[in-house]
Amino acid sequence: MDILATIAKELNIKETQVENAVKLIDEGNTIPFIARYRKEAHGGLTDTQLRDLFDRLTYLRNLEEAKEKARTAIEAQGKLTPEIEAALEGAATMTEVEDIYRPYRPKRRTRATIAKEKGLEPLAMLLLEEDVKTVPAKEAEAYIDPEKGVETVEDALAGASDIIAEIISDDAELRRRLRYVCRMNGKLTSKKAEDDAGVYENYADYSEPIARMAGHRILAVNRGEREDKLKVSIDFERAKAENIIFSMYVKNDGDAANIVLAAARDAYDRLIFPSIEREIRNEMTDGASEAAIRVFGLNLRQLLMQPPIRNRVALGMDPGYRTGCKLAVVDGTGKVLDTGVIYPAPPHSKLAEARSTVIRLVKKHGVTVFAIGNGTASHETEEFAASLLSELPGVSYMVVSEAGASVYSASELAAKEFPEYDVSLRSAVSIARRLQDPLAELVKIDPKAIGVGQYQHDMPPKELSSTLDGVVEDCVNSVGADLNTASAPLLSHIAGLGPALAANVVKYREENGAFKSRTELKKVPKLGPKAFEQCAGFLRVHDGKEPLDNTAVHPESYAAAKELLKLCGYEAKAAAKGLPEIGEKCDEMGRAAIAEKLGIGIETLNDIISELTKPGRDPRDSLPPPMLRSDVMDIDSLIPGMELTGTVRNLVDFGAFVDIGVHQDGLVHISRIAGRRINHPIEVLSVGDRVTVWVLDVDKKRGRISLTMQKPKNTEEKK
Repeated sequence: MDILATIAKELNIKETQVENAVKLIDEGNTIPFIARYRKEAHGGLTDTQLRDLFDRLTYLRNLEEAKEKARTAIEAQGKLTPEIEAALEGAATMTEVEDIYRPYRPKRRTRATIAKEKGLEPLAMLLLEEDVKTVPAKEAEAYIDPEKGVETVEDALAGASDIIAEIISDDAELRRRLRYVCRMNGKLTSKKAEDDAGVYENYADYSEPIARMAGHRILAVNRGEREDKLKVSIDFERAKAENIIFSMYVKNDGDAANIVLAAARDAYDRLIFPSIEREIRNEMTDGASEAAIRVFGLNLRQLLMQPPIRNRVALGMDPGYRTGCKLAVVDGTGKVLDTGVIYPAPPHSKLAEARSTVIRLVKKHGVTVFAIGNGTASHETEEFAASLLSELPGVSYMVVSEAGASVYSASELAAKEFPEYDVSLRSAVSIARRLQDPLAELVKIDPKAIGVGQYQHDMPPKELSSTLDGVVEDCVNSVGADLNTASAPLLSHIAGLGPALAANVVKYREENGAFKSRTELKKVPKLGPKAFEQCAGFLRVHDGKEPLDNTAVHPESYAAAKELLKLCGYEAKAAAKGLPEIGEKCDEMGRAAIAEKLGIGIETLNDIISELTKPGRDPRDSLPPPMLRSDVMDIDSLIPGMELTGTVRNLVDFGAFVDIGVHQDGLVHISRIAGRRINHPIEVLSVGDRVTVWVLDVDKKRGRISLTMQKPKNTEEKK
């Protein structure tokens, strides 16, 4: 297999792009570095494309390794033929390689191997010829040997049949054909395993074609099966399978052929179908998991890239009933200014005291926004906070997902960061900070705990972690980090660093004071030339000795950037401020000519111009700001037809969950998102999007709100 050509075709990119990207990967470069600073080499592939390329490269290299191992093992048995060689060469999946290798794989003692030990293999091969003149019983007499356990003709024929069944079962082409037909025509069925299927009642008596079954239903059925609530199987029309097997193995209606026919049925029931059923179930799960992980990653990317609320003093509120609502005032840089506890909700309900405390903190520290966690007692806390806003002009609030806040607050990292606070106060700090800068705060939490996917606990841990870690890395590097203020968890996601070097950077900063330049990074213990090359462009130094240190221009391009400034009539120090007209000047001179003169590629030149236009730009600033609220509603306020503005919290296969300002998020079913058929909500929505929705139905007893994004008829009359 030509791996590079295969990847190029699959990803619909040029083979030279793949070749150069693979070379860069093999040289130890990180994906963010390749995506940002080696665009000329790979033709401007995005970080997502590069990660897809890397995943396929890994799979195909493992596939080639598996082929070679199979080839070597078969050759060692003296059974490698040109046909097997060609089959291995053409195998496109691990399953195909397994099928080819199956007959030659060392087996545990099976009925067939026991029969072979009894010397019955020649009889089996004779019967497989299916000569109409062959009399099986007569031929079997020659193999009777009581010492070997073959006491009768029936024993000999039974053993020969076992060998034939295994030969049929090991046929790679037969398995391929049966697997395909089963995929196309089979159904997955589920029955309840107990009287009460619980939350899996929808699948208590369920059947759906394999080819059409949605990923979230596959995962739901799997979970019901694991919890012993469902019994799951694949239903496949036996006649279709037998037709395929008989067409390949039954040649006539002679006595020998009838024995082969019976052995074929035994092979299907005992060996082939259980194996194929298991393989297809695994394929379905793998496909559903892959899709769910992809959506989880996209949701996480959108959540992490939510615009920060900069330079505003925030009051974080971690709601609670018995233990009260914990407060933390955080300044515009994330520094904790004050903490406290109030009791605005039952069973204590010390409202007057709570009002006094919050108003005092707001006026003392200049708080302009409340960040309210969406956990227990969130609604009561939101009502309380909203009731204060008439007395606090200029203050607004936002309900913030506190998913993972408790994980962070109880972590060793939080204890080290805030040793003077208990767990609940740390959580309030985290809630405030994730409103101010979601990316900087959420990187401290295992992405699996953030809760923007579906069935994440059912996903293969290694694949899920790999995808989510890659998303976090891409987001952090696309934004960049302030070398003198970034936390170790944030720095650990910068290309080329990792936890150990990030800790060394912070330690060096604490011992030697603020970094004055990127070059000073080279003094950090164990941060060598390769790590510096990978990380330097993603780290910013504000007000340092080198103006370009506060841009995404890589140090390797400083000479070109300074020469460009000179060509455009600027001094080098002009890089510290924005130069909005530099792009026009370069257009007048011709960008291709400038790139050639500077000895750099056009992609690198464009990136330099972009950075000099607006140094230290944050890609999140181009997105709509978070929606802050000044009023509050509850589920009792909702009526069908009501028009509301909300924020998309999570996207799943079957719809979008939207925060509309009540304690429960409403669900917009996938069929009500767009005025056309879509395969997944992510085609038209992103986490964090502001959307206009209309209330369809409110189930107060179950706490469920159904919404639509398609304006109902006569809406005006219902409002």
